[in-house]
Amino acid sequence: MSDTIGVNDMHHVLYHPAFPHASTYNPYWIFEHQMGPNVLWLTEWLVKDMNIKPGMRILDMGCGKSLSSIFLAREFDVEVWANDLWIQADDNWKRIRDAGPDNRIFPIHAEAHNLPFAEEFFDGIISMDSYQYYGTDELYLGYFHKFLKQDGEIGIVVPGFHREINGNIPEYFLRKQKSGGVFWEWDMCSFHTKEWWGNLWNQYPFIDVLSCEKMEDGGYLWLEWEKALEKSDVKKIFPSDVEALEADGNRTVTFIKVIAKRNNVRI
Repeated sequence: MSDTIGVNDMHHVLYHPAFPHASTYNPYWIFEHQMGPNVLWLTEWLVKDMNIKPGMRILDMGCGKSLSSIFLAREFDVEVWANDLWIQADDNWKRIRDAGPDNRIFPIHAEAHNLPFAEEFFDGIISMDSYQYYGTDELYLGYFHKFLKQDGEIGIVVPGFHREINGNIPEYFLRKQKSGGVFWEWDMCSFHTKEWWGNLWNQYPFIDVLSCEKMEDGGYLWLEWEKALEKSDVKKIFPSDVEALEADGNRTVTFIKVIAKRNNVRI
């Protein structure tokens, strides 16, 4: 008997009590458009601690296939500029129209260092599983924060570590898994701890850090997602990482959340 879960049987597969809003969304839709860990879980974890109000203009930086943008527009009645480099705006626009809130989401295709926005245009900025690819550059936030209004908040969620590994990569992250994939890729050198991110952001004079924390059971949550995706009958984009995450047992990988407010310091 197959262990896969068909479309009609997936209604409760991604239910999680910590994410009541995300749990109402069609798992098939999330699986079909995923580009990594469950972005709706991570978005709900972030925005519950942010000051987001109806009518705000929000930048969703590195939005992937716009699932987080659609979630924000639906759940918070905000306008969202859905920016990504890897996914074309035309592709995201079709997905946005199919999902419904097409009068509140504006797809953009732009590179992180060449953004087509006016300074102080956004009431808030979020970035889900993206900021690590460009924001570890110590100078980047000096450019990026200028698109945020004074007292506006920027929040990011990035994959990270419970403790810095300093090049000591666990062996089970480097070996080929039964799925044929290897968990560790070179750009994971951008994964860090909450302490690392806190030290980076606390040195900037133009923001006030409101919170910096790790998800205590982030490795298990990532594993839960991978197991659900592995069992679904949706075509897989990436090889399953269940084997590596089971071996890790939440000892190394997790998710990091950082939220800051722009102050009145001008640079």
